[in-house]
Amino acid sequence: MTVEVGRHIEMLDLDGRILFEAAGRVELTAPVPTCPQWDIRELLAHIGYVHRWATAYVAGAVSEMVDELDDEAILAAAPPDGEILEWFREGHASLVRALADAPSDLVCWTFLEAPSPLAFWARRQAHETCVHRVDAQLAARVDVGAIDPECAVDGIEELLMGFFGREPAEEPPALEVLGVIGIEAADGSARWAIEILADRFRTSRGFDLSDTVVRGPAADLYLLLWNRRPGLDGVEVEGSVELLDIWRGRSQVVWA
Repeated sequence: MTVEVGRHIEMLDLDGRILFEAAGRVELTAPVPTCPQWDIRELLAHIGYVHRWATAYVAGAVSEMVDELDDEAILAAAPPDGEILEWFREGHASLVRALADAPSDLVCWTFLEAPSPLAFWARRQAHETCVHRVDAQLAARVDVGAIDPECAVDGIEELLMGFFGREPAEEPPALEVLGVIGIEAADGSARWAIEILADRFRTSRGFDLSDTVVRGPAADLYLLLWNRRPGLDGVEVEGSVELLDIWRGRSQVVWA
């Protein structure tokens, strides 16, 4: 399923505004339950940096990867507590403008396959922001709200076929498949397979046989697979829950 660039920019715009509102409801020291290493201030520091990092590539048409700050440096570079919320909003707005103003034939660095660099950055930042607005809402103990089913399917596709579909730098040895998880949107619009190997995952579209099938609304699957849902509410699991536990324990996404 392909989501248009404009739709991703709208998603990014809306979710950034929701994140801002949710973060403003609580103290900056409020813990983020889905990212136990962070509080709200650290969440804002991370996403504020990521938005500016992405804007630099898009607005500057930067064609090569530039050095990134590590987590410690990102936190150190963030503004003081009294300024960080507005700093986040300014960075988010700048990213939305940069994407909206970018030419369709933009040439710049990317790190996942996409129809174009503009399509890549709009999609990646839309889902980055959606996932973290959920973090902020959970920290603020407010209702997470709806995620559009089409966008949810798109986000699962990016996660499984983008991040976990990347080929390893070196050809790995043949490894025994410990099990296969089949993922199916409840309306039957999309299906994926996650093969659990000893040290990694292998993903594909569709599945015939699986040890475990996880079925549910696309939005619930999106939150589950991005590890933004601690329980299994909203989804049906047939087969071994242990395979799903392996996925949830090992599926850490590196954002660049």
